[in-house]
Amino acid sequence: MNVLIVYAHPEPRSLNGALRDFAVQRLEAAGHQVQVSDLYAMGWKATLDADDHLDYQPGSQFSPSGDSRLAFANGRQSADIAQEQDKLRWADALILQFPLWWFTMPAILKGWVDRVYAYGFAYGVGEHSDSRWGNRYGEGNLAGKRAMLIVTTGGWDSHYSPRGINGPIDDLLFPIQHGILHYPGFDVLPPFLVYRTSRMDEVRFAAVSAGLGERLDNLWHTGPIPYRKQNSGDYEIPALTLRPDLSPGRSGFATHLGQG
Repeated sequence: MNVLIVYAHPEPRSLNGALRDFAVQRLEAAGHQVQVSDLYAMGWKATLDADDHLDYQPGSQFSPSGDSRLAFANGRQSADIAQEQDKLRWADALILQFPLWWFTMPAILKGWVDRVYAYGFAYGVGEHSDSRWGNRYGEGNLAGKRAMLIVTTGGWDSHYSPRGINGPIDDLLFPIQHGILHYPGFDVLPPFLVYRTSRMDEVRFAAVSAGLGERLDNLWHTGPIPYRKQNSGDYEIPALTLRPDLSPGRSGFATHLGQG
């Protein structure tokens, strides 16, 4: 299988760097093909702007979605964007690896999403009408592929528990897992989480590596998070609200899990 790791940490000698190297070695030892997009090493441009559309006319009004659509449709995207899209087409599985900074991904990784997820590639796909809102949330150009997060954080696991001060980790990661990965069609696996990163010694690193190795060994066997699909009948059209008989009396992120 082909695995793309999109990696966002500025220090290769960090814990994240060691985990990335471990992941590449483990996957390749199992016979998989691996590519790594090391965003800091690549000098990735994080800002989506008019320069991403090679046919943009100076002085004209820049439309982030409109220019993205035209550039993608006409093969006139910036070369770095097109290269990352080719990697996504090639990949059977995507791993986003990053430290949790201010409750989300580093800006450079968000910039990768902003630019690579072009109109016509990751959104704006399929029929858009009063009866159908496109191929998204379980459908789309990336359907049939798997995705997983590797996330490190300095906080304790209790800080991210259901009653923890930082909020539940599942809620913090929902915009990434549901909104960035499930949206264009990925089957999203439960994340691999590393807490208390400042309390890492050789013994604990060995245990963390063993846990990550097990997750990577089962990358194609682990059941995905059971997010509901937009066009499965669970949502009322055109409001796109959950049917009242599903998760009655409840609201919030967890209602979008297909558990009744």
